[in-house]
Amino acid sequence: MLEQCNILLKKYFGFDEFRKGQEAAVNSVLNKKDAFVIMPTGGGKSLCYQIPALVQEGITLVISPLIALMKDQVDSLNSVGIPSTFINSTLSSNEIDERLYQAYLGEYRLLYVSPERLESHGFCSRLLGMHVSMIAVDEAHCVSQWGHDFRLSYRQIPDFINKLPQRPVVMALTATATEQVKEDIINLLGLNNPELVITGFDRKNLKFAVVNGVEKKDYIKKYVNENKGSAGIIYAATRKETESIYKLLAHEGVRVGMYHAGLRDEERSRIQEAFIYDDIDIMVATNAFGMGIDKSNVRYVIHHNMPKNMEAYYQEAGRAGRDGEDSECILLFSPGDVQTQKYFIDEADIPQERKALEYQKLQRMVDYCHVSTCLRKFILEYFGERVEEENCGNCSVCCDDRELQDITIEAQKIISCVYRAKERFGKTIIIDVLKGSKNKKIFENKLDQISTYGIMASSDRDFINLITNKLCADGYLRVTEEHYPVLKLTQKSIDVLKNNEKIYMKVEKVKSHVNVDNELFNLLKNLRKDISTKVGLPPYIILHDSTLKEIASKLPESTEALKKIKGFGEKKVDLYGEKVVDLVLNYMAEKGITSKSDSETTSINEKKSRGQTKEEKIKSYMVTYNLYTQGLSLKEIAEERGLSIATVEGHIFQCFEEGLKINLDDLIPKEFEDLILNVIKEFGKVEKLKPIKEALPEEVGYTSIKAVLYKYKYAG
Repeated sequence: MLEQCNILLKKYFGFDEFRKGQEAAVNSVLNKKDAFVIMPTGGGKSLCYQIPALVQEGITLVISPLIALMKDQVDSLNSVGIPSTFINSTLSSNEIDERLYQAYLGEYRLLYVSPERLESHGFCSRLLGMHVSMIAVDEAHCVSQWGHDFRLSYRQIPDFINKLPQRPVVMALTATATEQVKEDIINLLGLNNPELVITGFDRKNLKFAVVNGVEKKDYIKKYVNENKGSAGIIYAATRKETESIYKLLAHEGVRVGMYHAGLRDEERSRIQEAFIYDDIDIMVATNAFGMGIDKSNVRYVIHHNMPKNMEAYYQEAGRAGRDGEDSECILLFSPGDVQTQKYFIDEADIPQERKALEYQKLQRMVDYCHVSTCLRKFILEYFGERVEEENCGNCSVCCDDRELQDITIEAQKIISCVYRAKERFGKTIIIDVLKGSKNKKIFENKLDQISTYGIMASSDRDFINLITNKLCADGYLRVTEEHYPVLKLTQKSIDVLKNNEKIYMKVEKVKSHVNVDNELFNLLKNLRKDISTKVGLPPYIILHDSTLKEIASKLPESTEALKKIKGFGEKKVDLYGEKVVDLVLNYMAEKGITSKSDSETTSINEKKSRGQTKEEKIKSYMVTYNLYTQGLSLKEIAEERGLSIATVEGHIFQCFEEGLKINLDDLIPKEFEDLILNVIKEFGKVEKLKPIKEALPEEVGYTSIKAVLYKYKYAG
């Protein structure tokens, strides 16, 4: 039967093999054994019950608290030919009756319902008449009061299971669960000696970063502008902050939407749909947004404020990179975030015992924001996963190889200015004083007469701003919120002024996410968008970004070749295959790209160059030459431009022939220089390079041969 599951995996979902943990979970169901599955967000939990649903008799009942996820998954399943439906509060009573009747007749393989439905005796009685072969409990952590999203309705699930004429196999699934929550899930759902399928919590494609001491909105604005065209989510703690960030980005001309609980249901649905269908790039939202949003191509998640606990943070951050592509999760921290979350806990209508737990979880979140060791290790160990490696190589701590900069003198100047201005002004005025501004307000308040006026005139304003933010974040200054923000001194600022403490800082830089600068990839995205609009399905359900990137890389020239692309199952080949192949073939013809078989190693960028005009080629050569004159190595230039080293050598040599200054030694492999020279001498008069090339090792390229010819005056 497992062999049949592999065939179905390829046929419906386009995958050649199961991902880690999926096969074990499927096996458990096929052997009629309960399963408890813990996989990270984007790890492929849904396939663990969707594949068995195709081979078992009866219907698979999926209990999910997320209305949006129900619709997403049902749309996705129906789009590949797997009959499925959902029942939730968005349907009328007539629609519910019709769907239940069709389910009774066996017309669906999967039926999605919310846990609240199980509180209705009438609804449950109608399900009891069906052949339920399996129950999948998604977001199973909701059953535990110690989980981060406890829902009382989950406690109804065991009673419902016990009422069924024949107990089905039960599978519980979650992405986040501490040891205590794991035990609760098994006990409260009544799992019978379940198969434990725990693949770990790690998402290696996600880069985690904590950024302290920056002006948050400036950081976000800069990051978004440097990552135009990439889909992202920006979370804020309050509606006010959400609206403020939304207005900031909208003013910048960014395709942005806003989502919070204060909006009307219709407005939230409209903006959520716009994000899902790629009509906007960025969603600015409170934590009211995202539960069950299966949008796979989110390239970054930025938290403008620190979340209340690690479970919430990891779940929200995990909405990035669900397609497996590299993505970033950035948390912008400031001390005020802690007070905001404490306020939320204090105001919550929960037992005191629960509040005490929430305070403990909040403290662990604060620890994460200040930890000086690997961020990934901190997260994984929080969830009980043992981690031996001290350096993950993919978080802001492990990747931060900058030297600490002593900013004590600069800090003393700023603190001194606050003191001499008698702690009466905000950051903007203080920076104006330090810069020696001619601002009218400076003269009105006689701030041009204090000793710190113009003391940092030669320093960059952004640099002063950055240090000031760090001083506030680390408690060397505090900000009041009376009528307007005012900078005040603290005991720590006195210690700095008295030289009792040194201050060091690593200047934070916004790192641009590497976008696919590929014309064909963008054409494929446009085609996907057209199909999406016509069939009424989100683009990521049509084809994932990772699938489009593989198409752009491998240039499949037939529908048969498309079947070898990950994520292109038979149904999708039938539906979209010809359109995709036509686009690829037209693109290749337009760019003068020959069949992929002529060179398995030629990159798309190199192929594109074959169809360029002479002027375009020279322009391309000059880009390479400029990088060369900046001191970059050939390897670094190749990585920067997406070219092979041989092509980079060729570009540079073309610039040499145009009369530009080049060190020929850079183009000659030192271990082969004498050999190349001797072979050239053997040929005497050099008319053609091919015989020389054939007499040399494969590692020696034509560019190296030509460089030796010029160096030793054999050319010309």
